[in-house]
Amino acid sequence: MAYDEVGEGPAVVLIHAGIADRRMWRHQRDALSDRYRVIGYDWRGYGESADPAGELVHHEDLLRLMDGLGVERAVLVGDSMGGSHAVEAALVAPHRVAGLVLISSGLSGHQWPDDMIAQARERVHSTVPADRLARYRSGTAEVVPADLDAFARAHALWQVAGPDRAMDDLDPEVWELAFAMIRRVFERSWNRRPVTERHLSAKDRLQEITSPTLVINGLSDVPGIQAVSDLLTEKIKGARRLDLPATGHLPPLERPQEVNAALSSFLDDLC
Repeated sequence: MAYDEVGEGPAVVLIHAGIADRRMWRHQRDALSDRYRVIGYDWRGYGESADPAGELVHHEDLLRLMDGLGVERAVLVGDSMGGSHAVEAALVAPHRVAGLVLISSGLSGHQWPDDMIAQARERVHSTVPADRLARYRSGTAEVVPADLDAFARAHALWQVAGPDRAMDDLDPEVWELAFAMIRRVFERSWNRRPVTERHLSAKDRLQEITSPTLVINGLSDVPGIQAVSDLLTEKIKGARRLDLPATGHLPPLERPQEVNAALSSFLDDLC
């Protein structure tokens, strides 16, 4: 597993989104490293990490990484499905989680609404012919670069910008990096056989979480994803909430000043 580690002090582990890699945390790594030991890593099969050799269990990978780096206890900061992995780690090993920051978070055991799935099919999946997309997902076809470009662009528009915004609503540097990360995610996944992933079903266990929690939500994100932030805020006792206007699915990249300020305040209270 590829990772970066900078700074000294209480540990903060950054867990990227499923449409990204650890590059999405560049602003947070730099801002927090003067006071904290900041660790960002790529999931297996993402970024610069090796492909998985078997079943993927992301929260176990996270805890093993902490073991390998000698981190007994850390604040976990996760975006999208990275937030879901952080929640699972907090349920499995609560003594190792000093706090949770859940940004545009997913949640294992949660069923995405039908209208969200339909919108993803219409806006993203339709950019590649269905038969070819099925072969890509099975890892049995040579990937056409133009298909990768179209799929990544559509995904960035729908999720990173948000369903009611356009490419021009994002800073060009944000768009460029988001597009590059998404393209790399699908380039890797379409060029290998499907991998089995195992998750906890955390949706009905949120009341068990005792770690102090901050929920950050982008108000331009896909509504079905924003509904998870509502659920986390409601079910995790004492959870704080920050809503960011005109912000899509990757607030740490799109709104670094606001996210860094919120992280700093949250960490100050903990540490």
